[in-house]
This record gives sequence, C-alpha cells and structure tokens, in this order.
Amino acid sequence: MKSIVAHLLENALATLPELADASADIAVASTVERTRDPSHGDFASNIAMRLAKPARMSPRDIAAKIIENLADSELVDEIAIAGPGFINFHLSAVALHRELLTVLDQGTRYGRQPARKAPRILLEFVSANPTGPLHVGHGRHAAYGATVGNLLEAAGYPVEREYYVNDAGRQMDILGVSVWLRWLEAQGVDISFPEAGYHGDYIRDIADSINTEACSVVDAERLVHGLPEDDKEAIIEALIKTAKDALGADGFDHIRQQALESIRADIEEDLAEFGVTFDRWYSEQSLTTSNRIDEALAVLEQRGMLYEEDGATWFRATDFGDEKDRVVVRENGNKTYFASDIAYHFDKRERGFDHLIDILGADHHGYVTRVQGGLAAMGYAAEDLEVELMQFVALYRGNQRMQMSTRSGEFDTLRQLRAEVGNDAARFFYVSRSNDQHLDFDLDVAKSESNDNPVYYIQYAHARIASVFRQLAERSLEWDTPSGSENLALLTEPQEKALMTTLSRYPEVIDLAANNRAPQHLVHYLRDLANDFHTYYNAHAFIVDDDKQRNARLLLIRATQIVIANGLAILGVSAPETM
Repeated sequence: MKSIVAHLLENALATLPELADASADIAVASTVERTRDPSHGDFASNIAMRLAKPARMSPRDIAAKIIENLADSELVDEIAIAGPGFINFHLSAVALHRELLTVLDQGTRYGRQPARKAPRILLEFVSANPTGPLHVGHGRHAAYGATVGNLLEAAGYPVEREYYVNDAGRQMDILGVSVWLRWLEAQGVDISFPEAGYHGDYIRDIADSINTEACSVVDAERLVHGLPEDDKEAIIEALIKTAKDALGADGFDHIRQQALESIRADIEEDLAEFGVTFDRWYSEQSLTTSNRIDEALAVLEQRGMLYEEDGATWFRATDFGDEKDRVVVRENGNKTYFASDIAYHFDKRERGFDHLIDILGADHHGYVTRVQGGLAAMGYAAEDLEVELMQFVALYRGNQRMQMSTRSGEFDTLRQLRAEVGNDAARFFYVSRSNDQHLDFDLDVAKSESNDNPVYYIQYAHARIASVFRQLAERSLEWDTPSGSENLALLTEPQEKALMTTLSRYPEVIDLAANNRAPQHLVHYLRDLANDFHTYYNAHAFIVDDDKQRNARLLLIRATQIVIANGLAILGVSAPETM
C-alpha cells in the first residue's frame, strides 16, 4: 500500500523539472509513512519539507505543485496539504479491496519481497560455550536470531545462519577435568570437587558414558597434593595440570573432546526441537588447524597494524577507536581470544559474506569496536560487522526469580522451559520485547489460556477462522473467491474497514522489523490484527443468508487467517486449526 503513494509521488516529481533535480538523492518511499490519526488519512509524506532547502521554495508551495501534478487514481479518494507541508493521502476502498485479493492470490508469499542477490548476510547467534545445556537466557538469543533470520529472508536478503563453537581454550580444559574428576568419583576415589569446576548433573552423565580407554585412576592424595588453598581458580589450574600429567596430552584431549561433542550434540538437538537450525557449526579449533589465525595476523603485520612490546605482539586497536591496544600473541607464544575473534571475522569476509551480523550478550559491549577495528585494519569496512546486543532474561515462577549459572548447575534449562510452556509461547515471549531491553519471562502468563496471553490470543483468532469454515462445510454451503472487487464493496462496516486497513500494513511491518532487526514490531502487529478480528467476530455474523455478503466477509477473514499464519511462521510459532 505504501508503494501506491510512493509511485504517485515519483511520477509527479518526474513531471516537475524544478523539483526533479532536487529530489534525485531522496528515496521517495522513505518520505511516506502511515499516519497515526486516521482523520489525517492513511499515509503522509514529508517530501515537500525535504525539498524546501534544495529547491529554495516553501514546503507548502512545493506540496501544492506536487498535488497539481499527481495523476488521477482510483486508489486514492482524497489528497490534502497539512501543517507545514505534509501531503496526506486518503486511500480508497478499491485500494483495500485490491490488497485483499493480493493476499488471497499470494497466500504464503504475501508480505515477502523478491529475492535479492546481495548483500549476502551471515547471521551468527547463540554460540553459547559448549560447557553445559542451554539455559533460558540462551533461549532468548536463539528465538531472536532465528526470527531475525526469517525476517531478513522475508525481506529478500540471502541469509546463512552460523553457530560459533567455542571449543578451544581454558573453559574446555575445565570441562575436561570436571568430567575426569566425576569419573574418578565413580571409581571410588574420594575427592572434594573443585568450586571452579562444572557442577551440573550432566557432568556425571557424560562421565558415565565416555570411552574410558584414556582414563587413569589417581589416588586422592596425588590429586590434593600441593593444591593452593582458598584460591578456586588456582586450584582448578593445578587439577588441570594433574590431569594432563596423569593422562598425557592425548589422553586428556580424548576426554575433553568426548565431553565437548556430547554437549554440542545436546545443544544442537535442543535447538532443533525449538525450531532453530543452522547452516554451519563453525569450530574455533579449526581456526588453528586451518592456520586462519596465522593468516589474519600476517595480513595485519603486512599492513603495519602489529607491534612487539614486553615479549608480546600487540594490535593497534586504539587507531580504530578502542580504549587500548590489544594483545594478539602472548609472551609464551599462545594466541589470545581476541586473535581468534578477528581471524574468525576475517574468515567470514573471505568466505564471501558482505554483511556480518553477530547477536551477542550485553556484556560483549566492549567487543564491538575492537573487532570492527580488526576488520578495518585488514582492509574491510568496519561497518561490515553489525552487532546486536541481547539483554538478560529473568525467569520467574510466581514472585521467585530463578538463578541461572552453568558452572554451579543452578539453572533452568531451555529444554525445561520448553517442556513447561511449550515452544510456541517460548518463541513468542522471547521476541516480544526489544533485544536491548531486559525481559522478565512470566511463566504463569505464558501458560495461561486467556486473552492475557498474547500468543494464545493470536492463535485463537486463527483457530476461530478455521472454525467458521468448518461450520460453512457442515451447513453444506460454499464460498466463491471473487475475481474482482464487486462483492467487496459490501464491506462497509467500521470493523471491516479497520480489519482491511490493518491487513494492508503487513508488508510494511515485515520491512520495518527486518531492517531494524526488531521482531517485536511483528509481535505487536499480530496482536493488533487479532484484536481487530475478534472485535469483528463479536460484532457480526459471517455465515449470512446473502451470498454476496457472505462471500465478501469470508474472503476478508480468510485473508486475515493467511496473514496471521504468515506472521506466526516468521516468529516460529504454529497456527493451529483448533484450540
């Protein structure tokens, strides 16, 4: 619908040489917005005000010239100048009727833009450390990332989804030693499990299932001999050294890799059950085995972006807005996490992706500038990397807030949450607020079957429409999809106009939500659409005696059903036929 107004304006400007040059750099569609007050029309454009300075004319004079040169259209009833120079458009009933027919014609494709070839987008999300099951906080990342990917695809962008598996470094050593210690316990070795180890019951499950070829029974005295006192981090480091000495490097790696693969497989299964899948699971270890880190550092070296100091190799991060320079190779020759991060994003661009979107926790705020700086230092544009930060989610049972800690094991897992409230409610509630706002997940509301539960309210609208068509069949009645708008002229009730207007907004909402990485816009839209439908349902009968009236109303609610289903599909939520 927005395109109707934009095309009229573009054609009018093309007939005005004095304005055509001034408007050359303006995307006319960007000047057109839905009005907040229906009395001001359906759409308003501020094109006249945008042109005032370059054209050296008053906005109202420009608006008058544009209106004089607008082509007549049966899709517009009235055009008026408002305020300092807004051009307000009142669309006709014919425009709404045509949009209804478009919904019926396009079905599941309605609201989707034609496929583009570029920019190729790589969307990385979740990427939780493979040290334990996903908790409810990770679920928000998963739902948000999956929905943003769906929105981008609906807007026509080529998108691939990737999970970065943090399978290298100290956390993997802590995981390995935690599993080994639990295996020793099962063999009768009496030890005090370290505070800094991973405590969840899943560690015992892994220890019970691993191949024990590489395992070694070490008596408790050797384990505790020489351990630091009252320093949990030093204690875990000492135990990792003991494990590596007892098992050998290969033996310890054997346990660590089994634990890693067990947890990674569990994460993949959990996400798949949640409707979240990835095109690629990218291993951090592969950055080393493929020499990608060395290649990235070589590029930085060649471009003069590295220097040596105190035995370490540093990246000139301050040249790119970071608060301090960053170590990429430590004195002992080990590469830092930051070296892996810039190598990973270097690899993304080298694989041919034009735009990189990372969805990260809010605690990664400082990470953005330095990685963007790494890309810029290697010759790419810093803005190639877009980072969407995800605020925390708090899970409540009644008035009690649940604790979430992977290390201690005191957390509610995503799997537990899904079992309790269902995938639909979880997917919906996770994206109901902006990602930059904290989310309090209310279990009681998510499980309720009432209008207070927005996902239930929306799904119920879809099921109600399905029920109407079942009643139609039970009464041996049929309805005909009109080939034109003749019958639709009978849709004159206020509730019908409101519902048609809301339906026509759907493509605009998809574009808005996709371009702003903001699924909550679609959530709010579907709630409004469901409300308009329920209001219509309560005010009027659909299966009436008059054939033409019945066909028009049935077409309207069928279009509503299609749009609800399309929107819910993007959110990863089902559209039930019965409830």
